[in-house]
Amino acid sequence: MLAYRAGTPILAGQFLAEVAAASAALGGGVNVLNVCTDRYRFAVGLAAALASGKVSLLPSTRTPAVIAHLKRFAPDAVCLTDEDECDIDLPLVRFPGGSASVPGAASFAARVPRIEAGQRAAWVFTSGSTGTPVPHEKTFGGLLECISVQAQRLGLDPGVSYAIVATVPAQHMYGFEASVLLPLASGNALSAERPFYPADICAALARAPRPRVLITTPIHLRALMGANAPIPDTDLIVSATAALSGQLASEVEQRCRTRLLEIYGTTETGSIAARRTTETPEWRLWPEVTLEARAGETWARGGHVGQPTRLCDVIEVTGRDRFLLHGRVADLVNIAGKRSSLAYLDHQLNSIPGVLDGAFFHCDAAGGDAAVTRVGACVVAPGLDAAAIAAELRRRIDPVFLPRPLLLVASLPRTSTGKLPQEALRSLAATPPKPSTAG
Repeated sequence: MLAYRAGTPILAGQFLAEVAAASAALGGGVNVLNVCTDRYRFAVGLAAALASGKVSLLPSTRTPAVIAHLKRFAPDAVCLTDEDECDIDLPLVRFPGGSASVPGAASFAARVPRIEAGQRAAWVFTSGSTGTPVPHEKTFGGLLECISVQAQRLGLDPGVSYAIVATVPAQHMYGFEASVLLPLASGNALSAERPFYPADICAALARAPRPRVLITTPIHLRALMGANAPIPDTDLIVSATAALSGQLASEVEQRCRTRLLEIYGTTETGSIAARRTTETPEWRLWPEVTLEARAGETWARGGHVGQPTRLCDVIEVTGRDRFLLHGRVADLVNIAGKRSSLAYLDHQLNSIPGVLDGAFFHCDAAGGDAAVTRVGACVVAPGLDAAAIAAELRRRIDPVFLPRPLLLVASLPRTSTGKLPQEALRSLAATPPKPSTAG
């Protein structure tokens, strides 16, 4: 079993035939922007690109500016899409509707294409400090090496086929690894859907046969715990993109009757560590990966990390293969000589009873240490007013870090992976529909 769509199995033979059809449709260029929203179709497009010697482009966003950059980076790029209406400014290739009429599809389906370990599989892009997408090469062998360790650290039994359901998009590095490459490379089955709301997540899990795995994020887990929908028993839950609190991790394990593991990684490195949050705050590195301190920064190297790579997080190395994570470098806050981090402040805010979601942000666009003179916060908390939230925060944090302004909002501008860009929070604060502030 290779995949499931709405609980219906998709066999390997169908997958290979559709890979042949997609390979023929992609044409003669080298670079492919795969924006298929259906996870199975994304996987078909990825395999088609690999089998025909093409490279998948995986930018962090699809904004016009990013697409314009991709056109300069890869002038031959085409866009593979399964959307009826796609406004991306690239030559569009519609996902093939069938494979029966494709010459050679039957013979292609009879064999599994051989991919060399050194073949370039993808360019992944980070925004970089300037906002310009920065490309990072991913080889097929490097991706498989990372996924092999990931499967072991997640405790996936190699003799068992797991159904893997995911709330994260396949184009995000975490989703790319854990919801597409992991099932394809470890003999498990991916779920084509990408559920977002709690009821949809529960329905997708219920349709997937056991043993089943949920690949998700803290924001989805928080929403799931706050919903009244019955949660199907799940054999493993994996979370990434932001660190979980121990309280939320414990609640998830108890209500879902499961193990919950967190993955740590970056777009540049891929996944490099994991932990079971209810057992330890320490992260354990993949076997061949090491961390090195250089002039106050932490660099990862070894294993599938092809070259030494700087990590944008505050990390405390506690052993040869273990470390503690203290938040992102950009999250550090220095006010009146006192230091904290946005991650710590967010944790205190979200621990207040009645707060459904909330986040602090630098009020000064420059950010950094010396530039930060104050912080603000946006909070989703029906039933609470700003004064009550501020009073509760005063009990939990130093008064110099009280948010000014503190804005009550209906929802936060999270991305599809649950992340909150600082600029999005500042923009929300700059034009709130009904500002409610507390000094």
